[in-house]
Amino acid sequence: MLSLLQTSVFRSSSAHQASTTSPHPTGGASSSGTADLSFPWSRQRLPKYIVPLHYHLQLHPNLTALSVTGSVRIQIEVKSDTNWVVLHSKGLQISNATLLDHKLAHLSDQVLPVLHHPGHEQVAVFCPRVLSSGQKYFLQLQFGAELTEVFNGFYKSSYKTGSGETRVLASTHFEPTSARKAFPCFDEPSFKANYTISIRRSPEHIALSNMPIEKTVRLKVDLMEDHFATSVKMSTYLVAFVVCDFRSVSATTSSGVQVSIYAAPEKIEQTHYALEVAIKTLDFYEKYFNIYYPLPKQDLIAIPDFESGAMENWGLITYRETSLLYDPLTSSATDKLWVTIVIAHELAHQWFGNLVTMVWWNDLWLNEGFARYMEYIAVEAMYPELRVEEYLLNTYFAAVARDSLNSSRPISSPAENPTQIEEMFDIVSYDKGACVLHMLRHFLTDEVFQSGIVRYLHKFSYSNAHNQDLWDSLANTCSGDDFTSGKFCYSGSQAAKNAYLFAGEHMNLTAMMNTWTLQKGVPLVTVSRKGSRLLLRQERFLKAVLPSNPVWATLQHGYLWHIPLTFKTSTSSTVHRHLMVTKTDSVHVEEEVRWVKVNTDMAGYYLVHYEDGGWDQLTHLLRENHTALSYQDRTHLIHNAFQLIVTGKLSIGEALDLISYLPLETHTVPLLEGLGFLEAYYKMLEKRTDHDLTLKLRTHILRFFRGVIDQQTWSDQGSVSERHLRSEVLSLACDLGHAPCLQVANQSFEDWLRSKGTLSLPTDLTETIYSVGAQDDQGWEALLHTYTVSHSETHKRKILSAMGSSRDTSKLNRLLELALKGEVIRHQDLSTLVYMVARNPQGQRLAWDFVKKNWGMLVQKFQLGSFCIRSLIVSTTAQFSSPEELADMQSFFKSIEEQASQLRATQIALDNVEKNVMWMQRNLGALRDWLNTHTQ
Repeated sequence: MLSLLQTSVFRSSSAHQASTTSPHPTGGASSSGTADLSFPWSRQRLPKYIVPLHYHLQLHPNLTALSVTGSVRIQIEVKSDTNWVVLHSKGLQISNATLLDHKLAHLSDQVLPVLHHPGHEQVAVFCPRVLSSGQKYFLQLQFGAELTEVFNGFYKSSYKTGSGETRVLASTHFEPTSARKAFPCFDEPSFKANYTISIRRSPEHIALSNMPIEKTVRLKVDLMEDHFATSVKMSTYLVAFVVCDFRSVSATTSSGVQVSIYAAPEKIEQTHYALEVAIKTLDFYEKYFNIYYPLPKQDLIAIPDFESGAMENWGLITYRETSLLYDPLTSSATDKLWVTIVIAHELAHQWFGNLVTMVWWNDLWLNEGFARYMEYIAVEAMYPELRVEEYLLNTYFAAVARDSLNSSRPISSPAENPTQIEEMFDIVSYDKGACVLHMLRHFLTDEVFQSGIVRYLHKFSYSNAHNQDLWDSLANTCSGDDFTSGKFCYSGSQAAKNAYLFAGEHMNLTAMMNTWTLQKGVPLVTVSRKGSRLLLRQERFLKAVLPSNPVWATLQHGYLWHIPLTFKTSTSSTVHRHLMVTKTDSVHVEEEVRWVKVNTDMAGYYLVHYEDGGWDQLTHLLRENHTALSYQDRTHLIHNAFQLIVTGKLSIGEALDLISYLPLETHTVPLLEGLGFLEAYYKMLEKRTDHDLTLKLRTHILRFFRGVIDQQTWSDQGSVSERHLRSEVLSLACDLGHAPCLQVANQSFEDWLRSKGTLSLPTDLTETIYSVGAQDDQGWEALLHTYTVSHSETHKRKILSAMGSSRDTSKLNRLLELALKGEVIRHQDLSTLVYMVARNPQGQRLAWDFVKKNWGMLVQKFQLGSFCIRSLIVSTTAQFSSPEELADMQSFFKSIEEQASQLRATQIALDNVEKNVMWMQRNLGALRDWLNTHTQ
C-alpha cells in the first residue's frame, strides 16, 4: 500500500524505470519444453531491451459463441542481445509462437516455449538463437479468448430493439491496462507503435477501428474481412475496434476530417447535436493548438454498456450513451451541457494524451488534467450561452474537498500495478490538475500559456513527455539542439531557464509548479492587517485533523507552496499580485483600505482565512454592496467560510451570517453554493434521530429561500444558468415538503400518468416531478414500466433517480436486486443506483449493507481500482456521521483487508466520515443555538 502520509516530493528516477538490461543470452539451443526454463523477468514494468515498432493484428470475434480468435505479428527492435521477448497478456490462450528475421524467415524450426507470469500479466517467448542488438525481428502469436463480460478488454455489449429483440455487439476499452486482454502486446504508454488491423465479421455487421477501411474482402458467403489503414504511432491503450450493426450520421470539418456519430439504429435521431459539437470542437482545437488533427476520420460511438463516461481512442472515441446522445424531448439543459463538455474533453485528448502521451501513469494528469481544463476553454469559446465557466468553480470545490483530506495524494504519484494505475483516474488527476492549469494560465497570461502548450505539443508529437517537459515548454526553455534547429523554441538563453517576471519578482517556474504537483494537499493562506502591511501566513489545509491533535504538526511539516497571490481592496479595482514563496510574508496596502479580498475571481488553488475582523468586514460588504465583488469572489467567500468551520477557524454562526445576504443575490452560482451547504447539513441531520433540529433547519431553508423558490416557473424557459437554478431549487423545495411545490409536481405527474407517458414534461423538472410521483405504488410501478421501454438513456437516468427516492424500503431493495441481475437495470448503472439509494434517508443503510453483502461479486464484475468500486465505497458512506457508522466501516474494511489495503479509496472514505463525525461533535449545538435565535 502506498504511504498516505507521504510528505516528501516525488520525482521519477531510475529506481522507478524498468531496467534496460536484458536477461543474459544463452546462445545455445534449448528444449522445446519449458521444464528447464524459468520466467526471465521479475519486475512489474516491462524491460526496455525490446521495442515494438509495428503490429499486424487480425481478429475474428464470434458474436454468437462470444469468443475471439486472432493473430498478431509484431515487428520488434532489439536494443540488447537476448533470447527472450517479454510482453503482456491476460486471459489469452496463446496457441503458437514464432520468431522471424527481417526477411520473414523462421529463426527456429522448433515450437517456441511461451512462459506465463499471471501475477504481472506477462508472457515470455524463448528463442534458441540470440536476438542481436540493433536488429529487427517479427514475433508472431496466435491466440484465442472469450469476449469478456466486464467493461474492459474486448467485451460483449447488447441492446434491445423496439420489438424486444436482443442484439449483441463487441467493443473495446483498453485504458489503462486492458489491451493485453484483447491481444498480446507491450501494454505500456511509452511503447508507441503503428497498427495495421483487419477484422472478420458477418455481412449484417460493420467493423470500426482507429483508421478508415482500405478494403473489404468476402471470405465466405457469411464472412467478410475489413482491412484498415495503418495507424499513426500510438500507445496500446488507444487502440480500439467495434463490431456492431449501428447506423451513423456524418459531416466534414473545415480541414477535411470526416466525423461520424454511431448509435443503435433506433437512437440515430439523438446523434445530430453531437455531430454539430464534434465538428465545431475539432475546428476549434486545430486553430488553438496550431496542429491539424492527424487522422482522416474521427468516429464517436455510443456503446450501450460502458463503465466510464467516454474513452478517447484515437479516431474511434467510445461513449456511454448519456455522454453522446441528446434527445430534445427528454434531455435537460444540464444534459446538453454534459454532452458538450464530454465531447470537448475527449477531442482535447486527441492532442493531449494521444499525440503527446505521458511517459508513465504517474503523470496521468498531463492527459486528464489538460483535457479537463481544455473542455472549459473550448466550450466557453464555442458555446458561450452554456456558461461553462460557472461549472469550473465546481471543479475547484471537488478538488479541495478531496485534497483537504490526509488520504489525498500528489498530482504526480507512483503507480505500478494495475489497481494503483486505475486509482490514478481520480479527482486529483482530473480536477486538481485542471485547477493548477487554470491558476498557471492566469499567472502566465492566456497568450503565454497557449504558446507554451503549442510548443509542448509540437516538440513531443508522437512521443512521450514528463512534467518537466511541460514546464520547459511553458517557460520558453531550449536545449542547445532545440535552439540551433529553431524548430520549437524562441528563447536564446539557457541562463534564463524557467524565469518569469510576476509582480516585479523573478521566479522559477519549475520550482513553483513542483510545489503543486509533487506534494499533496491544498494551502490555506491566513490574512491579517497591521497598519499598511497585509500579513500573510500559509499552512496545509486539513479538514479531519485539528491543530489540537498531536499529529497535526507532523502533517504540516515540510509543506510549502509557491503561491501566486492576487487580491483586490476597497480602494481600487486593480488586481494586485504577489508570489508567496515562504511560510510567512507581507505586502503593502493603503491605510484607508476597509476590506481586502484575496484570490481574485478564485483563479488560485488555495483557501483564504481572514483574521482580525476580516470576515466581519466582508460579511458587511456582502450585505451592503455585494456586487462590489465578482460572482466568483462571492462564491469563493461562501465556500471558504463553510470549509473553515470544520477546522474551528470560523464558527458555524459566522458562516451562516456571511450568507445572510443571499436573498439579495441574483447570480446562480453563489446562490447554489450557499444553498448547497445548507442542503448538505439537512441531508446529514435527516439521517439522524434529532427530528426537532432537522425540522428547524428545514423551516429555515424554506423561509430563507422563499423568494427564490417563489420566482421559479415550471417550464424550460430562460438561460442555461436560470434553468439550472430552477431545477436545483424546486427539487430541494419538493424534497423539503414545500406544499406549493408538491402540489404542482403531483398535478403534473397525474397529468403525465393520464396521458400514458405521452405528455412532455419540462425537461429540467422531469426528475423532480417523477420523484414526487414515485412516492406511491401506482406512480413507482408506472415509472418502472416507462424505464423498461424508454429509448433515451438520459430519461432513464431521471426515472432511476426518482425511483431511488422512494421512502418504501421494499422498493429500494427491489431496485438494488434488479441492478445486481443486470437485465432491467444495466450493470453499468449499478454504482450510480447504489449512490442514489444511499442519499435517501431510508436507503443509506440498505445501500451500505448491499455493498458489504455483495462485495465479492462487485469486485469480480468491476476491476478493484475502478471508478465503480471506488464510488461504491466513497459515495455510499459519504453522509455517515456517527462513531458507530465509522466503526462499522472499519470493521468491514478489516474483513476485506487484502483488497482494502490496495485501495486509497478506503482511507478516503474513512477520512471523510471522520470529518463528518468531528463536524457533528463540534457544530451540532452551535447550529441548534443559531437556529433557535434566527427561526423564532
